[in-house]
Amino acid sequence: MTNFKLWLEFEHADLTDSDMKNEFCNISVDLPNGKQYGINVWTYKFLETVKETDEKSGENLNGLYQIAPDLFVKELTRECIEKTITDLLKTGNLEDVLSPSVLEKK
Repeated sequence: MTNFKLWLEFEHADLTDSDMKNEFCNISVDLPNGKQYGINVWTYKFLETVKETDEKSGENLNGLYQIAPDLFVKELTRECIEKTITDLLKTGNLEDVLSPSVLEKK
């Protein structure tokens, strides 16, 4: 299934000065079958940034670990995320491909 509605947090916030290759956001994916997903997305570069921030602040044992998001992508753009979700849906249900926690229970 590749037909879906996509809501992207960064399209509803002023991120004019943001580096979209070094950011994070939440997205919502709605499928025609009624399934809805809430997904926390980080860029690869943001992982490095959060690790460095924790090393300085002492959080997460000085950056010794990070609790991972649901999905990593190269950049936060509609094109990148649409392509990613389309490809993941070809593989299977998002709750099976990513994590059962992304499926929003009604």
